Amino acid sequence: MSNTTSFYEFKPYNVGRWVIWSLFAIVLIVAPLVFKSSLSHTMLSQMGIAIIVCLSYNMLLGQGGMLSFGHAVYSGMGSFLTIHTLNQATSGNLHIPVSLMPIVGGVASLLFALVFGWVTTKKAATPFAMITMGIGELVWAMSLMFPEFFGGEGGISGNRVTGGKPLGITFGPQIQLYYLIAIYTFICTVMMFAFTRTPLGRMLNAVRDNPERVEFVGYDTQKVRFIAFVIAAFFAGISGGLAALNFEIVTSEVVSAYRSGAYLLFTFLGGATFFFGPIIGAVLMVLAFVLLSEFTKAWLLYLGLVFLFMVMYAPGGVASLVMMNLRVASFGRLKPLWPSYLGMTLTAVLALLGAAAMIEMIYHLQLNAALGSELKFLGMTLDAKGMSDWMGAGAVFAVGIALFEIVRRRFAQQWGDIQEYIEKEIKRREALA
Repeated sequence: MSNTTSFYEFKPYNVGRWVIWSLFAIVLIVAPLVFKSSLSHTMLSQMGIAIIVCLSYNMLLGQGGMLSFGHAVYSGMGSFLTIHTLNQATSGNLHIPVSLMPIVGGVASLLFALVFGWVTTKKAATPFAMITMGIGELVWAMSLMFPEFFGGEGGISGNRVTGGKPLGITFGPQIQLYYLIAIYTFICTVMMFAFTRTPLGRMLNAVRDNPERVEFVGYDTQKVRFIAFVIAAFFAGISGGLAALNFEIVTSEVVSAYRSGAYLLFTFLGGATFFFGPIIGAVLMVLAFVLLSEFTKAWLLYLGLVFLFMVMYAPGGVASLVMMNLRVASFGRLKPLWPSYLGMTLTAVLALLGAAAMIEMIYHLQLNAALGSELKFLGMTLDAKGMSDWMGAGAVFAVGIALFEIVRRRFAQQWGDIQEYIEKEIKRREALA
């Protein structure tokens, strides 16, 4: 009898991952207890919904390299089917708990994606993007042509306080609905992260990076894209169903190109190359739509400028900035950068103040000229027709830009030296290993 030796390999728990997911759950639980106002609860609910839809969009863009201009179609169809189901439950024709309504939206969007996704994913790259745009415009036009289903310009409204009330939960108070959204947000986030670790998720990354090699080893790239497309549509539909419960009204705007563009913009700003990037983007999206839009009518212009500068200086999004600095910190070289970071922040704020003052005066002249030439800006009174105010704002902007460029060049030199040090340190450690 031959001697055999049994080897047992115990894979340790990824403690860091457990800590991160636990912190994520704690944040979802504690957030409404810290921010107690009704506005805060509404914003937190919208953030949860936005996290799901941005993560689902990133399954296409970040993980599959599929630039879609029509993702709002699937979140929007989830909203419409959910609001119709909610109304049927209210009238007594269906007996579905309100807590399960978002799943109805997810399944509806999945079925819709089975039809349109097969056609859409036959092409990749630019043709894929153009097809998604065409389908998005088609569905948006249909939303105005068939008011029986889409409700016309007024949309369709519903009442989420219906059906049974287990444990006294009616979903009438916003905080009750928030916790329902938080549960869906956590579960969907975990499921989408798990997808990235599956063979299909890995193959989707391969299709993004080198589709020719994937086909060479025997995989059908179109089927891989199609399956990922359908899964992304399912999660988008769940977010749409939650949005229908949150707002209790669904209009044609939910399937518009404007909404699809918002998903693309903020997923990119958050960082499409990292899983947590769309989560950052979702939070920024709600802050921009709810808060920034209340402060100024030029908020879309500011948003466009932010997008422009991110494309120029940080194409990896906010997440890439976080990860690069964590890498520097792991080698103990972050502290020397703090003076430069502080200098760039202060000079950037100075330049932004000058630019914002000029933008607000332009908007005031264009939109509020009947109210006079004076306007309030950060506690100051500006005269939109006064040459001195224009010259002052221009001078602040010019000085801010000049100082920023000086600090930026010093920072670029420091950053280059630190990266060179890190590369040498990596090689040294490899040599000692």
